[in-house]
Amino acid sequence: MEKETIYILAIESSCDDTSAAVLANDKVISNIVATQKIHEEYGGVVPELASRAHQQNIVPVVHQALLKANIDKKQLSAIAFTRGPGLMGSLLVGTSFAKSLALGLNIPLIEVNHMQAHILAHFIADEDNRAPNFPFLAMTISGGHTQIVRVNDYFDMEILGETLDDAVGEAFDKSAKILGLPYPGGPLVDKYAQLGNPKKFPFPKPKVGGLNFSFSGLKTSILYFLQRETKANPDFIAENLNDICASIQYTIINILMDKLKKAVKETQIKQVAIGGGVSANSGIRIALKNAEKKYGWSSHIPKFEYCTDNAAMIGIVGYHKYKRNVFASQDVTAKARYIIQ
Repeated sequence: MEKETIYILAIESSCDDTSAAVLANDKVISNIVATQKIHEEYGGVVPELASRAHQQNIVPVVHQALLKANIDKKQLSAIAFTRGPGLMGSLLVGTSFAKSLALGLNIPLIEVNHMQAHILAHFIADEDNRAPNFPFLAMTISGGHTQIVRVNDYFDMEILGETLDDAVGEAFDKSAKILGLPYPGGPLVDKYAQLGNPKKFPFPKPKVGGLNFSFSGLKTSILYFLQRETKANPDFIAENLNDICASIQYTIINILMDKLKKAVKETQIKQVAIGGGVSANSGIRIALKNAEKKYGWSSHIPKFEYCTDNAAMIGIVGYHKYKRNVFASQDVTAKARYIIQ
């Protein structure tokens, strides 16, 4: 007898992307993302504007996800949503919508930790995707987070190290802003870095104990370096943009890889996975593949569409929680700060 298909509608609204996805068991059958262009003119995400845009986007995005999946909302088994961490106003939009829809359809509600979802995105069934074996080390790198997590099982995770100040994505974006590049600047730093000399301008690496990270000092040293050089030559940035970007990226990737190597050495776990928006960066992908060859690691990198904020990763967590009957009540509230348990 065939098992009944579990259909999960997933909603992600933690920052400035409104996303909805439909999963049939562990397969993604639709994954719609509406990005918010309004923040570009401000050089960063404006929380109030983000929540307003989510309110405008959420109904059409969910409608598109169901339409593309070619299923009726009455076929849904459960609604999964991002409870946190993230911007409170943005989270409230997704949380309220998910609660209302689950109540209206009389189906279970599943709350999801956004950071856990970045890690479990590796378990989305895809012919190009090879899921890691437990236990594995996950390095989640994004605009708001930088963590190394020991993953023993789907819902047994332990944070081994995290950033003490800025996240790695923030370091990329703020460096880009200093260089006069538009927001979001991280992908542009990556683009120009591929054309430059990564060893042209050496930047200091912060000395941080254990498996923790720090990026604020690096950001300050980049700022002072550029102020000094442009004072001597006002065209310094324009004349050296590729080399500056390559040098910044090289330093940041070295910081990440040094900690990852230390984590592998300490835990003796050679299954390594990355996730989060910065895992779309070409430099970190190459560095991880090189480490795999050099140290005999088994490395796992998500597809580009599952790196940045998306509802498919919320849906895969929802699927595994559904199988365990782990549901949320209608009293559930959004959490701006939500630590992986």
